[in-house]
Amino acid sequence: MRKFVRRGSAAQGLGSLLEKIEILRASLRWSAKTNEVDISKLLKQCNELRDEAVNQLRRDRMLAATEGDETKPEPLRQSTGTAKSTADRRKALDERQFVFEGVFGDSAELLDAMEIAERAAPTELPVLIQGESGTGKELLAKVVHANGDRSDKTFVSVNCGAIPENLLESELFGHKKGAFTGASSDRRGKFESADTGTIFLDEVGELPLQGQVKLLRVLQASEIQRVGSDQAITVDTRVVSATNRDLLAMARRGEFREDLYYRLSVIQVTIPALRDRRDEIPLLLDYFLEEATEKLKRGPMQLSPRLHAFLMNYRYPGNIRELRNIIFRMACLADEVADVRHLPAHVLEEQPGDPAVVDIMQETPRSLSEVKKAASDAAERLYLEQALSEVNGKVTDVARNLKLNRTHVQGLLKKHGLSSRNYKRTKNTGNQTPDNVGTQ
Repeated sequence: MRKFVRRGSAAQGLGSLLEKIEILRASLRWSAKTNEVDISKLLKQCNELRDEAVNQLRRDRMLAATEGDETKPEPLRQSTGTAKSTADRRKALDERQFVFEGVFGDSAELLDAMEIAERAAPTELPVLIQGESGTGKELLAKVVHANGDRSDKTFVSVNCGAIPENLLESELFGHKKGAFTGASSDRRGKFESADTGTIFLDEVGELPLQGQVKLLRVLQASEIQRVGSDQAITVDTRVVSATNRDLLAMARRGEFREDLYYRLSVIQVTIPALRDRRDEIPLLLDYFLEEATEKLKRGPMQLSPRLHAFLMNYRYPGNIRELRNIIFRMACLADEVADVRHLPAHVLEEQPGDPAVVDIMQETPRSLSEVKKAASDAAERLYLEQALSEVNGKVTDVARNLKLNRTHVQGLLKKHGLSSRNYKRTKNTGNQTPDNVGTQ
């Protein structure tokens, strides 16, 4: 597991690194009297400091990227009578030294999830994380653990869907020697391994009903029994679970125990899909490009304009995990510049429907200026779509946020064939899928 880091100011992070480096330098002054084992430890510390410095610079770069453009319109979140921008909410998390790994953007829905996780972390309440596959449910579980009182204890991850039903009880609760064929010695289960720490039950909706009964007892009594033993063992474990299924609907169909559902879901957190937080895509592209460059030990790689436009508009059914896999594939196959031809075949078959992107994909520009114009038009269209979505299709609010004349905004909408009506939400229909028909 990658080490969790504390996001404070750049000065705090670099100051901490400098302090560690001074301690290491003091140790190296006595290197003549240091034995081989101690030298190995010092070398390991050097490597860890190097990795920490790289991560610190990467985090500062990502933070600067999200805060650098002061003219970018910020969606507002209404709370108790006051409007608070997503940028302010992000800044507040940073100032509270909220611990997380990686990067995230200014999506209001994702900030909701982060703030709920932050409030739930210091408690002992069970947390249920919901979201599509690849959205980062395990990462959020680690965030809950890292921001809680058990952050210095063990974090144990269990994929409930990957354990055969006949081995489930042994994996979770352990077994005694001779309990079944092949049980050649006593073995601790996952709950015992996570004692005083946190256990993460991923894909908890895949548990068979018999396994659900056993899990319910652990949550109720805080004790387990190893297979083949009558002795009850008390465990003190924080439970965080995750699923990509609708557990409440499954409970109503009799496929998941309703009492277990309510035990697991005292705190519910929903992570939005990547297609619903597209502001993160540029940040994730930079983050994964740098990660791939480092791990594959290769030189820097750039994205062609039409590839960048494609990635900005692709729907990502596999969410963040799919984006990371795409970047690593291209980092392996491409040279200095990656293009659309380096994408997997199944991704190309799901070509974005944005006309501006389709034009970029299908045309072979004759000059650099044509490439720049096509990419610029695609970015401008996407920017307008996001601006309309954030203000419920109100052109006046878009103009105010962008600090442009309303007539000019209407001209831009007409240029790209966008209609503000398609971005209005109603109580009955919720978010409307924008159609590329008509103009205001």
